[in-house]
Amino acid sequence: MSLKSERRGIHVDQSELLCKKGCGYYGNPGWQGFCSKCWREEYQKASPISRQVSIETDRVSKDFCDFLKTYHKPGQEIYKQCKLFLEAMHHKRELSIEEQSEYTQDFYQNVADKLHARWKVSPEKVEMAMDQIEKYIMTRLYKYVFCPETTEDEKKDLAVQKRIRALHWVTPQMLCVPVNEEIPEVSDVVVKAITDIIEMDSKRVPRDKLACITSCSKHIFTAIRTTKNEPASADDFLPTLIYIVLKGNPPRLQSNIQYITRFCNPSRLMTGEDGYYFTNLCCAVAFIEKLDAQSLNLSQEDFDRYMSGQASPKKQEPESWSADMCVGVRQMYRNLDLLSQLNERQERIVSEAKKLERDLIDWTDGVAKEVQEIVEKYPLEIKPPNPALAAIDSENVENDKLPPPLQPQVYAG
Repeated sequence: MSLKSERRGIHVDQSELLCKKGCGYYGNPGWQGFCSKCWREEYQKASPISRQVSIETDRVSKDFCDFLKTYHKPGQEIYKQCKLFLEAMHHKRELSIEEQSEYTQDFYQNVADKLHARWKVSPEKVEMAMDQIEKYIMTRLYKYVFCPETTEDEKKDLAVQKRIRALHWVTPQMLCVPVNEEIPEVSDVVVKAITDIIEMDSKRVPRDKLACITSCSKHIFTAIRTTKNEPASADDFLPTLIYIVLKGNPPRLQSNIQYITRFCNPSRLMTGEDGYYFTNLCCAVAFIEKLDAQSLNLSQEDFDRYMSGQASPKKQEPESWSADMCVGVRQMYRNLDLLSQLNERQERIVSEAKKLERDLIDWTDGVAKEVQEIVEKYPLEIKPPNPALAAIDSENVENDKLPPPLQPQVYAG
């Protein structure tokens, strides 16, 4: 088969790549063949009711309508207000995320006030209604207001993830975490807490994300209580939450925190256990971002070495192992300790070799400098050789300059 015939199966006409509206820009299957500009225009023209929505959105809409039926006339008014709000939000996408957040918070407050004042709904039913309203509108707005491109949320996410990866060496002992993961029950609960905090990113509604934080926090309290055989305190909770965040490294952590802050029902964040646990998570992230040697009771030198990966803290000592610890785990700790020792020895050897190299270079430079100083102080003068003396009886013309030879003299006796 020729090369031409092989390529025929994947050939795409150039016209098929262009926007189907004919603007000249490239289209995209994700935008139903439109370019981004035309897709935005077409999408804004279409009615929100007629737009194709996901299965989850359909399910949430059906649940919301079923819920509002129990409120009779107030339910009809609530549904109408929600539709108007969604329409208005579609026209406010060009605004900053802070302005969209403020508009959403005002909507929450206005609906809650109407339920209280106009329709005399009980506080319990108002809270239930607000939860359903939040779920309905935020399921539809999630992809537009979560981690928008106009913010630095994604940049902050990457910075936090990089920071947590750099702190992988932090141990529970450094944070004074009162949790013993060698106890099987505690280890299982810690895994559940990590799973909850990671699962937060998969939720679309702020209240559901808060529920993941609350579930994670309750697992933490259970782990502390099981380890200490006594109720956990707030002083125990925050260090353990920091440890769970470091160990789990949740995806898009800052984006999720900002999303909850901007679009969650404010009454849920200001009071109750959800608000308390969310505030602690914010404190944990702030602590991780500012974590230093003093926070971990380490010297600055050790902290810098651990952060750069040049060394790692010593692993668990054999004396502290429990009697029922798995043999494989024991061997793993021994191997890790041996590798750590070998790594430290190698670092010392490399450090000493570099020091020796510097000393040799300094000694060579010193000797060369001393020789140069001596040469400059006592310069060596090389004089031209003197001409050779001619023999007395030679026929050299220069011998004419010699005095005449002595004549023998005879003395009479």
